[in-house]
Amino acid sequence: MLHLRGESAQIAFGLRLAAQLRPPCVIYLEGDLGTGKTTLVRGILRGLGHQGSVRSPTYTLIEPYEVTGSCLYHLDLYRLSDPGELEYLGVRDLLGECSLLLVEWPERGGGRLPPPDLRIRIEHAPPGRDLRLEPCSQAGRELASSLDPESASPLSAQQKIHVGDASNGAPHAKITRVVATEVACEEENVG
Repeated sequence: MLHLRGESAQIAFGLRLAAQLRPPCVIYLEGDLGTGKTTLVRGILRGLGHQGSVRSPTYTLIEPYEVTGSCLYHLDLYRLSDPGELEYLGVRDLLGECSLLLVEWPERGGGRLPPPDLRIRIEHAPPGRDLRLEPCSQAGRELASSLDPESASPLSAQQKIHVGDASNGAPHAKITRVVATEVACEEENVG
């Protein structure tokens, strides 16, 4: 589990995550309204070199971004009224060899999304947020493990990291505990 203190810490974790992302990769972002899913995406995009604005795709459902030789698709399914709408949006066609999919509210996809490599569950934990990393594939295990430089186990799935603002305003991270676990993920197949 990760504990992030403030928006800048969430963006800093997104930067760190971006440095480890390798396409193709599907990440589910789960959490209540206001937990900072789009903030985390903003950090990932900044880490991948995107300089423009980052909009929440709440009304458009999908926002595409061209970054460092990859296509990143940010999906927000909160307003999806029927999982069948994903067929009309062409979600099946989005995941190619150079694609990254970041999906908010994946449970609304009703099993029509590609299975995740990694689930990131975000919870309110004043004064910040708790994040739980749950790998669902070998690529997800490698990604979660790479976020913990002190981990000797490639199957390290959950980490507790305290991230906050240093006195000079720069984000910093300190790993305080690593728990090796295996997480079972539902297989969700498209169509």
